[in-house]
Amino acid sequence: MIEIRELHSLEEFAEAFRLFTGIWGFEPGNQPVNPEMMRALSHAGNYVAGAYEGGLMVGASVAFFAEGAALHSHITGALTGRGIGLELKRHQRRWALDRGLDRITWTYDPLVRRNAHFNLTKLGARPEKYLPSFYGVMDDAVNKGDDSDRLLAVWRLGAPPSPFTVEGARVALREEAGRPVEGSMDARVLLVAVPEDVESLRKEDAGAAKAWRHAVRDVLGGLLDGGARVTGFHAKSYYVVERP
Repeated sequence: MIEIRELHSLEEFAEAFRLFTGIWGFEPGNQPVNPEMMRALSHAGNYVAGAYEGGLMVGASVAFFAEGAALHSHITGALTGRGIGLELKRHQRRWALDRGLDRITWTYDPLVRRNAHFNLTKLGARPEKYLPSFYGVMDDAVNKGDDSDRLLAVWRLGAPPSPFTVEGARVALREEAGRPVEGSMDARVLLVAVPEDVESLRKEDAGAAKAWRHAVRDVLGGLLDGGARVTGFHAKSYYVVERP
C-alpha cells in the first residue's frame, strides 16, 4: 500500500533528493532542487511530499504557489510501473483544492510518449503552451545533450476536460522507420506523432532524436503558437490538435 505524506525534516528532504538523483542521474551542481530548497519551500507553506511503500520512499513531489489560484509542480519523480506517480498527483490535487486553488501546472518533454499519455489521458491535463529550450541544453543522464523543449500542462481541477474527436483528422506528423515525416495540415483536427521511446533513441540514434525534436517543435509548437488547442492524446501515440 502506498502512503503519501508531506515532508518536513531535513532527513526526509535528503531522502527525496537521493530519489530524484537516482531517477535522473543529476550531476553535482546541476540539480533542479536540493534539500535546502525543499526545506525553504516547505517552511513557506508550499507542497513537498513523499510516497512510501513498506517504509521506503518510492516517490516525491515538489510544488509551489504560482500566479493566480494555481500550484506549479516543479518536479515529481517515482519508481515506475506501480501507480506511484498517479497517487502523488491525486494527493497533490486534494492538497490544492483544500487551499482554494483551481489548477495545477507543470512542464514536461513533449517527446516522452508515456508522460503525454499519463498527463492527458490519465489525469486530464491539457498542454497550453509550447516552450522551446525552456531550460537550455540538458546535462542529466536521461536527457544529456538534448534541447529542453517543454509543454506547459494545465490541470484544471474543477471539471473534467471536454471529450475529443479524431473524426476527419489528418496526420500532420507521423513516424516512418523511426524518423518523423510531415504529412497533411489540411484539416481542422490534426494528429501529431511522437517517437515510441525518445530516451533510448537519444542513445542509439542521436540524429533521429534531434530530428524528432525539431519536427515536433515546428509542427506542434507552430500549431499552438497559431491558436490551436491540444484536446487529447490518441492511441498512446498522437497529440490531437484542433484548430479554431
